[in-house]
Amino acid sequence: MSGKANTQFELRTLIFIDSLQPQLAQYTAKDNRVYDPAEFDSALMIEIAPAMEIHGLIDLALKATSVRLSSVVTERQFGMLQVHSPDQGEVKEAGRAILAATGLNENDRAEVKILTKKIIRGIQQDHAIMFTGMARGNMVLAGESVLILETTPAAYLTVACNEALKSANIKLVDIIPYGASGRLIMSGSESEIDSAAEAALAILEKLNEVQKSKLGSQLS
Repeated sequence: MSGKANTQFELRTLIFIDSLQPQLAQYTAKDNRVYDPAEFDSALMIEIAPAMEIHGLIDLALKATSVRLSSVVTERQFGMLQVHSPDQGEVKEAGRAILAATGLNENDRAEVKILTKKIIRGIQQDHAIMFTGMARGNMVLAGESVLILETTPAAYLTVACNEALKSANIKLVDIIPYGASGRLIMSGSESEIDSAAEAALAILEKLNEVQKSKLGSQLS
C-alpha cells in the first residue's frame, strides 16, 4: 500500500476521540479481547469495507506507533479497529500513518446518516425492563428518559456517545458501533438526556461539515 490511493477498500469511518469517558472506556473493556483502554485514553476508530482489509491497517498502526489495539470486529461486510494510548500524539500519528500508506485523506470517509433519533420520556416499567435485559451497560429504570440513536456507518456512534457522556450526567445502556448500522441507547433524567442528545447530534453534524468541505482535520 503506497503512492496512489488504495482502491481495494472503502473508508467508511475515521474518528479521533481525545479522551475516552469512563463509562465508554469500561464498556469497551467489558467485551474486549485485546488490550483494555484506560479511562481518559485517546482513541482512534476506523471502519472499512471489505472487512478483512482491516488487518493491513492494524499492522500499519502498530508498527508505526506505540498505540495498543483495543477492539477488532470483522463482520461479513465491514471491518472495524480501535487503538488507544494515553498519548494523543501517538494516536493521531497512527491515523496519519494509515492515511499516508493508503494514499487516502481522512475526509474520504463516508457521511454520517442518522437513521433514528428518538427520546422516550418517562419510560414505562415493562419497556425499561426490556432495555435492561438487552443491555451490556447500565440498567434503565422506570420513569427515566431514554435516548436512542441509529446511524450508518456504525462506528460514528462511538464519538457521539463520548460527547454525550462529556456533556450530561447520563448512563450508557448499550452501544453497537459496527455492522450495517450502529445503535446507541442511553438513559437518565429528562433534562440530562436532552443535553446528551444535543451534544451527540452536534458532533455528528460537525463531522459531516468537515467531511463535505474537506478542509478540516481531526489528526492535525
